[in-house]
Amino acid sequence: MNRLKTTILLGALAGLFIGVGYILGNKTGMIIGFSIAMIINFSMYWFSDKIVLKMYSAKEVSKDHKLYKIVEDLARVAKIPMPKVYTITAPSPNAFATGRNYSHSAVAATESLLTLLSEEEVKGVMAHEISHIKHRDTLIQTIAVGIAASIAMVAEIAQWALIFGMGDDEGEGGFGGIIGTILLIILVPIIATLIQLAISRQREYLADAGATNIMKTPMPLINALQKLENAAKHANSDNHPSHAPAQSLFIINSFSGSSVWKMFSTHPATEDRIRAMKELKIHR
Repeated sequence: MNRLKTTILLGALAGLFIGVGYILGNKTGMIIGFSIAMIINFSMYWFSDKIVLKMYSAKEVSKDHKLYKIVEDLARVAKIPMPKVYTITAPSPNAFATGRNYSHSAVAATESLLTLLSEEEVKGVMAHEISHIKHRDTLIQTIAVGIAASIAMVAEIAQWALIFGMGDDEGEGGFGGIIGTILLIILVPIIATLIQLAISRQREYLADAGATNIMKTPMPLINALQKLENAAKHANSDNHPSHAPAQSLFIINSFSGSSVWKMFSTHPATEDRIRAMKELKIHR
């Protein structure tokens, strides 16, 4: 199912760029849009993990690092190959998993998370990320991030096109000209948000359940989520969703404290996640 969703998402991205190319430059624009889409699709499939890790200046840890040892134990319990382990320097405590398959998987945690949480709570968080890898969620989640970033780029191109009068008012079809460009500017950010909403929410519940089964108890992850939620509510007000294109990858939305953005959150409400975990039947 994840492979099918991945194919659909990549196809949708190609269609989006071709459509935008047509609106901004007719047949020539379509060819340019198709070429850009193919380059982006290739890059996201083969290098998505490296792109995201580079985005956050992630640093790989040594085998004697406490986070490495935690992940090593969890990977053994989950019966998956050992992923690479990274830390990130960021004020908001958080963590994510990425990679296109078992052999190219990675987990990362912010140093502030390692400071905030107890060792058992860190295990709960990393069990959640290991579960994402085990369920093969990481490729589709990372591609969704890449698509959202690409769509944001489309909106930026459309804005410049409007400023400099690009587009063809006498095109062979489509919206054309100013009206089409304005629609692009308005609609593409909405499309980006809807894509991430469709991908992320249900996968978080499944990863929480997977973490609970790996840990044989939901409490470490529940306690961790409560602390992370509280930290998000007190996050620096300068933070804004547009500054964090990979928010849907993280275990918790760093902007969950903002009521304005809750309805567009890529994650279920923390209280709903906790309630679901408490209702789980644990496989001993």
